[in-house]
Amino acid sequence: MAEALDYAAKGESGLNFYDGRGKLDAVLPYSELQQGAKTLAKRLLGLGMERGSRVAIVAETHPDFPRFFFACQYAGYTPVPLPASIHLGGHKAYVEQLKGLLEKSQATVAVAMTEFLPYLLEATAGLKLKLVGTPQTFDDLEEQSVELYPLQPEETAYLQYTSGSTRFPRGVMVSEAAVMHNLAGIIKDGLKVRQGDRCVSWLPYYHDMGLVGFVLAPLAAQLSVDYLATRDFAMRPKLWLGLMSDNRGTISFGPPFGYELSSRRVRLNDAKPFDLSAWRVAGVGAETIQIEILEAFAEKLNPFGFNRKAFVASYGMAECSLAVSFAPIDLGVMVDEIDAEHLSEHQEALPVVDSSDQKSSGCRTKKLVNCGVPLPGHEIVIRDVAGQTLPDRKCGTIHVRGPSVMSGYFAAPVATAKVLSADGWLNTGDIGYLHEGSLMITGREKDMIIINGRNFWPQDLEFYAELQPEIRPGDASAIAVTADDGIETAVMVVQYRETDEIKRNELSVRLSQIIREEVGINCTIELVPAHTLPRTSSGKLSRAGTQRDYLSRQKEQKQVVDDLLFAAQAV
Repeated sequence: MAEALDYAAKGESGLNFYDGRGKLDAVLPYSELQQGAKTLAKRLLGLGMERGSRVAIVAETHPDFPRFFFACQYAGYTPVPLPASIHLGGHKAYVEQLKGLLEKSQATVAVAMTEFLPYLLEATAGLKLKLVGTPQTFDDLEEQSVELYPLQPEETAYLQYTSGSTRFPRGVMVSEAAVMHNLAGIIKDGLKVRQGDRCVSWLPYYHDMGLVGFVLAPLAAQLSVDYLATRDFAMRPKLWLGLMSDNRGTISFGPPFGYELSSRRVRLNDAKPFDLSAWRVAGVGAETIQIEILEAFAEKLNPFGFNRKAFVASYGMAECSLAVSFAPIDLGVMVDEIDAEHLSEHQEALPVVDSSDQKSSGCRTKKLVNCGVPLPGHEIVIRDVAGQTLPDRKCGTIHVRGPSVMSGYFAAPVATAKVLSADGWLNTGDIGYLHEGSLMITGREKDMIIINGRNFWPQDLEFYAELQPEIRPGDASAIAVTADDGIETAVMVVQYRETDEIKRNELSVRLSQIIREEVGINCTIELVPAHTLPRTSSGKLSRAGTQRDYLSRQKEQKQVVDDLLFAAQAV
């Protein structure tokens, strides 16, 4: 990747950072990034760290992050992006998360911008790191008169910690060769980058899509990027659309909730109209794609020049550097409509010929987004629980093999062996099926709800909840809970701001009835206050966290009842 920056530095493109009002705050040409990274690399070498030592970087959307990241590339160290987001767990939870990641990565030094330094200092208390500080702390080190030996193809380019678990984080080791293979596929085959392309991103640097997709890929292609901090996007989603409009952005990606959040905030009579006619690749990934969200975005933004054919669905994960497959560009979202009952009972995606006939007969249908074909050099197969390869339209676990697959999980050989076979096949833990070479995703294996031998996807239950006017997207989390008798039941935890008990009861009854009618199962509804549902560092719902918290609340409630009964008996 050091060579990629050397190449990018020959051009005139670079990185632009915008503040929470959409004003340009900092400009970092690739030529300046190269110079700054090399100088910093020589300062880092003065610390006497072994080659491959981990350098933890709190990954705030700031020019210093790419500078430290590439300083590690030039010096032969392994950068470790850390979350720069304090979620609803608050101060204590964030410090514990940082501490866990620092311990797991065995970091030698750590750096954070001024705003996050107090958290980092608290997290590193008691840990034996060589140096912890702000960028200025490292800039004050003496520059060494040494020759730089950048990381080589077989060496680990960075550690990418997966967002799914804070208690048991897994550090994905991505080699230089693996990420460069992935970048080549993204640039040439996935995005079909062309002269004049310009990227816009609000994705966090500590997420694989933000790091690989919108730091490394644009750099390798000599493209400029306009950045908006994730928290600024969350507060003012229209800033994203404003940057796309003002700067004639052509490429931007986001999870479905990003598109939903933006379309909700747009009004046709906005004082400043957008011009989104240059937007040719509106990538979608990172979580299950609901076609309804994209259709609503396209309809809302069509008056501003947005072309619905710009949507490009994709599939990927940190364990494959980033991208595994891309749908074709310029065609928009392609959908496979299937018989939902047949999928649930037989794990087979039976196509629906005429959806109106199916629905009139009472058959429930499901629309799944086509995530395209694998990047060149990569393979996808679908396997059953016995490891046998399944034919077209049979649903099973997705396995991937190719040059972009990780080397393994850092310092975790047992976890690596569970997902990565000796012949290079990666068990993704995702469920889906193939049709004529294209991939459709149905859900995560660990999230599946199994009732009476039938498989149900939490996204389906959440979809019906989010159709209710009182419930916002992302405010419902469906989980499976095993009762004392061993029987699994469905539970949906819903954030609801209303305090009136009559209205709360009405919503619970309505939701239970809708799910019973539409999905065919009984579902317990729990209404909780706003900001209760746990999320991962990348902003996704954490269903494992939802289940843990739900069981904890049930245990507390049972204890209260037991105490009252005991007190009553004592009287």
